[in-house]
Amino acid sequence: MALSLFRFISALGRTQVVASALGTFSLLLVFVLGGFIVAKDDIQPWMIWGYYISPMMYAQNAIAINEFLDDRWSRPNLDTRINEPTVGKVLLRARGMFTSEYMFWVCVVALFGFSLLFTLFFVLALTYINRKIMKSLICVFCIIYCTSSSILVTVLIQTPALGDSKTVVPTEDEPNQMHPQTEKEMTSNSKKKGMVLPFKPLSLAFDHVNYYVDMPAEMRAQGIEDDRLQLLEDVSGAFRPGVLTALVGTTLMDVLAGRKTGGYIDGNISISGFLKWQETFARVSGYCEQNDIHSPHVTVYESLVYSAWLRLSPDVTSQTCLEVMDLVELSPLRNALVGLPGVDGLSTEQRKRLTIAVELVANPSIIFMDEPTSGLDARAAAIIMRTVRNTVDTGRTVVCTIHQPSIDIFEAFDELLLMKRSGKVTYTGPLGHHSHLLLEYFESIPGVNKIKDGQNPATWMLDVTSSTIEAQLGVDFAEIYANSDLYKFYQDPRLCVLYDRRNQELITELSKPSLSSQDLYFSTKYSRSFWTQCLACLWKQHWSYWRHPWYNVVRLFMTAVIGILFGVMGQQQDVMNLMGAMYAAVMFLGGTNTSAVQTVVSVERTVFYREKAAGMYSAIPYAFAQVTIEVVYVGIQTLIYSLLIYSMIGFHWSAANFFWFYFYIFMCFAYFTLYGMMLVALTPTYEIAAVTMTFFLNFWNLFSGFMIPRTVQHL
Repeated sequence: MALSLFRFISALGRTQVVASALGTFSLLLVFVLGGFIVAKDDIQPWMIWGYYISPMMYAQNAIAINEFLDDRWSRPNLDTRINEPTVGKVLLRARGMFTSEYMFWVCVVALFGFSLLFTLFFVLALTYINRKIMKSLICVFCIIYCTSSSILVTVLIQTPALGDSKTVVPTEDEPNQMHPQTEKEMTSNSKKKGMVLPFKPLSLAFDHVNYYVDMPAEMRAQGIEDDRLQLLEDVSGAFRPGVLTALVGTTLMDVLAGRKTGGYIDGNISISGFLKWQETFARVSGYCEQNDIHSPHVTVYESLVYSAWLRLSPDVTSQTCLEVMDLVELSPLRNALVGLPGVDGLSTEQRKRLTIAVELVANPSIIFMDEPTSGLDARAAAIIMRTVRNTVDTGRTVVCTIHQPSIDIFEAFDELLLMKRSGKVTYTGPLGHHSHLLLEYFESIPGVNKIKDGQNPATWMLDVTSSTIEAQLGVDFAEIYANSDLYKFYQDPRLCVLYDRRNQELITELSKPSLSSQDLYFSTKYSRSFWTQCLACLWKQHWSYWRHPWYNVVRLFMTAVIGILFGVMGQQQDVMNLMGAMYAAVMFLGGTNTSAVQTVVSVERTVFYREKAAGMYSAIPYAFAQVTIEVVYVGIQTLIYSLLIYSMIGFHWSAANFFWFYFYIFMCFAYFTLYGMMLVALTPTYEIAAVTMTFFLNFWNLFSGFMIPRTVQHL
């Protein structure tokens, strides 16, 4: 019955937040009206219908009848106050339960009937309810929410002015932390297309880089005795400003970008001749992830403002963000909400451009892009590559990983670094016009088939360098590239010697600093102060919550409904029923907060990982901002609930009593909310957090002192 009920609720709610809230509310009605928290005889006559439609009532009666009508409970009743023949029936009657044996089977049949009924409702909901209807139903609550909570905007921090040329963030008395730059460089850079901020072009050179991870247990089980598995082997190369490089090998890019959190790295990695330090490198580099992770409830322009706020100096104006949007062709979408991938908001191609813009507005000298055209059609991929080319034309160093690109995309690159699955380099060098340099290199190897007319050079390259072709030819393309002794097997050995000499000389040249260059240095780990980080995170969290009515409206509406429900039930003035109502109110409404907040935090947590890896802020400002916003909404939620309960139950009105009541309820709601946030932070996935939440909520429910009273010790 419970499975069919929650299947129906999921089909009715359609979104995680709404379905979760409806599910908790349904549990509340089922439990409260089921005859345990409030006995049947104490339920108001006009609410008795809720008792008979509660599946929990039938389940509880079936179990109780099965127990208390057993022979061991058949001792004669000596209490004349209750007219029942046995002790078992006396106990059943005391809680308003059925005392006839045939009602056991009535209850069992009723549960099967509820299962069939909810399954039917589930089918009808899938058939006739769509997202448009659900949005229309919640529109009314959104209007109420926005009207009643409008004062919140003035309470929270002020939003930076959008669209003017003034500073978009509060100024600070701190030095300008832009890259060291001569006046000549700034003048020349400003003349380049798309140059919105002065920056120092940087090169990246790496020599004999190796990367190891601990040997997986599966491979150990197959008899491999090595402690480490090598994923990169003696990889060397260089990336230069103004050159668009295609990289076949995501592992190498993650190692160079410092995004590998585990494993072992050795080799030399230098930035314009100076040894790379990740703390400073994160300040001058950008990393565009393949999954395009952004906060869904902020606009395109606000996403850029937020990135610039935390990663640039205080004197950067909003004009910078506007120019970056022009560069990536996002100006028409300035005020569009980002949304969730595949659900609403921006399309996949637009999200790709936003990912590039968010990194570009931070004014990096080196940009890594993980498969920027993956999952896009030809038109969208062309738009992305035009954006990438505009970025390269600003004089930045751009490296993109690729996976079976089209001809047009492949020929947009200037150079290629090709790696095989074993982590060795197969080719490093320029592509040439129509990839003729790449084709000449591999066609010069004996046994390699010539490319066919009209064939994609990228596809042909991957085919002829596959492990199958290597086995057929009896060669190792990585060995051919790396070992000059094998050049005699080439048809044109001079070409190979030229490539090898060119790459080695380039790596050697870029691995040494020039006389006029200086090592990267920043006085602080982050671009902005701790207070600025808190302020920026709070600003974004404010808009993320304000524009999320599915979460806040449902929460406030549920609070009002539950408050009215328990206010009516609390008017009976029976101590046990009043205690049950208060207990259920805190437990269920708190459980609703715990469940609902996890969906919100799980989405923002992924964004947090990306932004923290980019060096935008530390974990403390982010946690401070999210907790602060939650506390504000919990305070509003508590006020609604406290006013309803306190006035309807008829407690003694005094300021001290009311505020003590408000304080205790607020702490309970805040505790449950923070508990849900903590579980998301501690667990790897939302599903694990939800399972863990259910276990501990049931644990607390059982041992909170209501279902099983605490034993009273007599002194």
